Formats: sequence, C-alpha cells, structure tokens
Amino acid sequence: MTHPRHPGDELSFLTHKGNLVRFAARFGPDHEPPGRPGRLARTVTLGVDWTVLQYRIAPGDPHAHGALEREAAAAVALERRYGHERFGEVFTRVVGYDLDAPEPFVLYRIADGEPLSSHGGALGVGEQQQVTAQLTLAVRLLEEAGLVHRAIGPDTVRWDGRHVRLAEPYAALRAREPREAFGAAPWASPEQRRGTGAADPRDDLWSVAQLVYFLVSGRPDQGAGPPADLADFRGLAALHRGGAFAPLAAGRPAPADLMRLLNVPDPLALSAGGPDPLGRGRDAYDAQIARKRAELGLDRPPPPEDPQDEGRQARRRWWPGRAPAARRPAPADTAPVALSPPAADTTSVERLCPHCLLPVAYDESLLVTIDPKGDRIPLDLSGDLPPAHREDVLRRAYQLCPYADEESLHELPVPYLTNGRPLTIALVGSSGAGKTHLLAAMLGEVEQGGLEPYGLKCLPLNPDTHRTFLRERVQHLLQGRQLGRTGQQAFARFADGLLVTGRGPTRPVVFFDLAGEDLAQDNEVARFLMGVDAFLFVLDPLRALRLPSLEPVRALDGVRRQDLGDEAFTTVLNRIPRTWGPYVAAPAAIAVNKSDLVRVEPAVDQWLGRALPPVYRADEARAESRDVHAFVARHATPAWLRPFDDCARCTLHFVAATGGQARDDRFPHGVRPRRVLAPLLSIFAMCGLLPGVDHGEAGI
Repeated sequence: MTHPRHPGDELSFLTHKGNLVRFAARFGPDHEPPGRPGRLARTVTLGVDWTVLQYRIAPGDPHAHGALEREAAAAVALERRYGHERFGEVFTRVVGYDLDAPEPFVLYRIADGEPLSSHGGALGVGEQQQVTAQLTLAVRLLEEAGLVHRAIGPDTVRWDGRHVRLAEPYAALRAREPREAFGAAPWASPEQRRGTGAADPRDDLWSVAQLVYFLVSGRPDQGAGPPADLADFRGLAALHRGGAFAPLAAGRPAPADLMRLLNVPDPLALSAGGPDPLGRGRDAYDAQIARKRAELGLDRPPPPEDPQDEGRQARRRWWPGRAPAARRPAPADTAPVALSPPAADTTSVERLCPHCLLPVAYDESLLVTIDPKGDRIPLDLSGDLPPAHREDVLRRAYQLCPYADEESLHELPVPYLTNGRPLTIALVGSSGAGKTHLLAAMLGEVEQGGLEPYGLKCLPLNPDTHRTFLRERVQHLLQGRQLGRTGQQAFARFADGLLVTGRGPTRPVVFFDLAGEDLAQDNEVARFLMGVDAFLFVLDPLRALRLPSLEPVRALDGVRRQDLGDEAFTTVLNRIPRTWGPYVAAPAAIAVNKSDLVRVEPAVDQWLGRALPPVYRADEARAESRDVHAFVARHATPAWLRPFDDCARCTLHFVAATGGQARDDRFPHGVRPRRVLAPLLSIFAMCGLLPGVDHGEAGI
C-alpha cells in the first residue's frame, strides 16, 4: 500500500471488511485527546462531506503502536459482529484503519450526544433506566466478542436522549488476558487499577454500576466497594442485589444474569452469537487428530508395563525422525505406540554429521580452529593444559568431518560431538516467506532469556559462530533493518547452534536456514533433509490467504497468491520417507509468519495479541493449532496445510517475526517480534527437551 508522505489531498485505508478504499481528504487541526497518551486526534472530511474522526500515532513508539493495533482489532471485531444489528449503535463505529502508514491511524464515525459527565443527577428515572439497560447490553455484547472495554466512565460514554455510545475501544483487552493497570477510581475496578489477575467482562460491570450511581446520586463514589448510601436510591436496587458493586470481579454477576435482574431483553439469548465461521475448519482439525491417533494406536490405553520384558518395551518405543523405515501403522489389535524419545545418547562415541549424514566419532587428531580469514588451523592438545584452559579451547574448536572432500569441506563444532544427542531443526519455506527473519527473531528472544521460564538453559554451540550470527542477523533486525535474502548454497550448512539443557543431558540444537530456491529443488544441497530431526514450516500469508486486505501488500511486494501451496513444502515433504505408516515421523510446526498483516482478524488477534504463557501447556498449544488450522483452511487451499496432514505430530502457530512491513530496507515502526518462540517450544516439547512436559501429548 502506498501512502503520501505529507497527506493533504488523499487518504487510503482498509475498511473493516479488509477492502482498500481511497478518498480525497481535508484534515482538521490536531488536538491531544485526554487519557490517550501518544495519540493525536483530528477530524477528516472524506470526499465531499463525510466527516470522521482520526486517531493516529507518531512513528517510533512501539508501545503506542501495539496499543493502536489492539484497538483496531477490537473495533473491527465489534463492527464485523454487530455492525449490521441495530443494537450495534451502542459502540462508536469504526470506519477504517491503516496500521502500516507512516503515521498509523484508525478512523471512526463521530458519535452524537454529550458525555454523561454533563448529566449527573439531571436525568429522569426513565432515562436512567435506559442508560443502565443499554450499558449492560454493551458489556454483554463485548463479553460475547471476547473483549473487555476497560474505559467506561462519564467522559467516555455519550447519551443523545435515546442511545448511549461507548467510546472507541482504545483500552480494550481480550478477556482472560493479564490485566494491565489502567483507569482511576471510581470508574475502574480495584483489580483493574492495580493490574492484577486476568481481564474479565465483569470489570466493565463495575464501571457501569459506578457510572449509574453517579447519574442517580449526582456525585461519584470513592470506588472501594458498594457506596455507603445505596439504600437511599431505589433505582440502584437491582445493581446492588445483583452484586455489581462487589469489589472483586468474582463477586459480580455475569452480564447476562444482570440483564435478567434488570428485566432487559438479551438479543444474543437465541442466536448465541451466530454461526462460527471457522467451525468447519475446527471440526476438520479434530477429525484429522482423531484419525492420526487411531492410525498410530494412541486412542487405546497402553497395556500394563512388564519390567522384565525389555525387548517388548524397546519394540514399542518410538522416536520421531529416527524410526526404522520398515515400520507400518499399528494394526487395531496391537499395543499403542509409546511416543517417548530416548534419553540423549551420551555413551555412544558417534554422532551423525548433519551435512553428509554419516556417523562421526570424536577424534582429537582432526581438531582445528578457524581464524578470522576462515583458514583452518590444526589444533594440538598434546601439551599439559590446565583443565579449565583445555575446556575453553574445545568450546571454540571444530573437528573436520572425515568424509568431506575438497568440494564440500566442512567441520563440526566440538560440543556437537561431546554432548547429548543432537537435535537438528530445518526451517522450510519459499524465498521471501521470512525464514531468516523468524530465525533471527527467535534467537534474539533466546539471547534475552526467553526460554529460561520453561526450565531451559542455552549456551552457544560455538561462541564465534553465534557471535557472528547475533551481529550480522539479530542485531541488524532489532535495529530495524531488513535482512537480505539467504543466498543459495552448493552445500548445506547450519546457520547457528545452541547447547540446550532441559530435561536430561545437555543437547546440541542446530538450525538450518536454506534459501527457498534450494529447498524447492530436489538436488544434493537438500540431501541433509533426510537426517533432520524436526521441521519448522514457515507459511507466508501473502502467498496463501484469500483475504482482500492482503491485496495491496501483494501488489506492493510483487507477490502472487499460490493455490498449489508452497513449492518448498511440497519438495521437502515428497523427499522425506514415511517412517511411520503414511506419516513423516519427525516432529513439525507450522508458523504462519507475518501474522501482523492479518492482526485484525479475530482468530489471529486472540493469539497474536497475547503473550506466551510462562509454562508450556500442550492443551493450549493444541487450542492454538486448532484455530490456526481452521483459519488457514477457511482462507487458503488445502495444499497449504499439507505439513499438518503429512507429519505424525504437528503444531500450528500465529507468529510475527518483525511486526510490520519494511520500506526501503527498514522497518519504520521498529521490529516487534510476536510469539516467535511458540513453534520452537512445541518442537522442544515433542522432542523431549522441556522439563515437566509430557512429550507424548504434544503435537497430536
């Protein structure tokens, strides 16, 4: 999408349906709206005489940008859900938005009426009842949309004599998200003011109760609990009896229950919110998971363990990516497969070289160091070195692969050969899908301790290589610079590696990031795929999704939608043998990258808008996978879900490596990674690395 650098003649934006529109525009003067730091407001006259209200932010403020994204997503969700209903008028109606403009903005209709702050003690009994009923209805509608408004007060609610209108959802949170401290007494609930617990629709009921008390009594309360003089006002009896003034959300009624107490009709009682547009996709996900579990024998309880029968236990044991090629699906009368990875192998002297797929044993006669020019210098450890010195030298050393020839010289970091069983992860996707940005964002989060809450400790596999990757990739990205595309290689080399300590011995984890052109060709460069332990498929929504909001970005980036799926996905999946019946045994994750481009879609926003939980839960990963599957199934062809269909265990995730679009090789609003560790955590869970996680429940 293109934008004028100095808007004054024209304004383009996306409607709530995702359509790009363009208007001649005249702009009014700026003012700073109260209670909205970082925002500027002005009127905009679109076309001849359609005047709307614009809220925009200046570039360079990640917090303000994130808040505007959240506001736009909430406003679009309400408009899509209730815009065609008469009762939808209780909300200020969104006109459009552009979150990637030089100054991102949201447009709204201008609401009629005056703020309720000018009506305290002045409304008649009938009007008070109307206001109470409509405010409670608004909270009920917000609850059904999964939102908490958090900014209901006398200055943010308007009354025109017939209707109330809530202000724009600039402070809205998804229900059950952690509360952020916001608002002042008495209008914000005590829990909301403190920012404790999770956002709850009943937070808004407190605000409604305090606002109605103000209208009836003519004065605000202290905001600590039920007002001391409630008994003096008969018009507040239902709110009082229902518990709307309770200081804790748990003590207040649900919005629908309060509506019954107030004798207010609930327009959602019969419709229950209407049909679920993603229902078919969610059902298809459930059916596919059930089919996989049945074919793998996981839908039957395991037989009693017999400690004496070690051979039988060994035959039941299965490790994704290393299962014998001759295996087939378990017949109906056989024991279920135990999805248990082996302990990291620290006794074997051999490791599989991830490049040539041949076993390599640790051999001090082949050790080298690599100088700044890239020359390999033989390393002699025959002298009498202090143990700490020797350990430090080996930490930075390499061992030449004995199978390498002059055309494919390669070496392995010594820690790769001297720790537990390595885990190799390949990022798969076409050129431009954002694999390199995603890997840089992931390792940037790891470098900042993002895996520590999950009981994982990470060190560089090789300090020099890791430092180079951080400097040339991660730091460039975090400085807002677009990374260059990965060049094609004549020989597959991994991009970076970690030593990860979690459950069991420390294990090397190495990441392969090949050019999309290399992955899409069935050649020798991609031969290493045969030995990869896990796959991260990076899905590009610009190529996959049939959404009108993506058309301007596709035109700007020169990208076309592809109904046949990702070429790299297809080539890789065709090459990997099915070592567990019809399925690829290696664990997999699908990351819908660039999800910020579709952030306003409710299914995306409810995941992308929340932080990762501090504890990995397989059921939550399954819930996200179900929603991602349903969303992609609705807006793309089945070819894009082939990794989920072909891999025995696969999770799906909404992620954003950069959080915005690049212009002139820079990200003008900064880089804001979102949930980039989610697919990595799922892979670690499936591979038995996460402490306290039942790996057999992850991904299936």
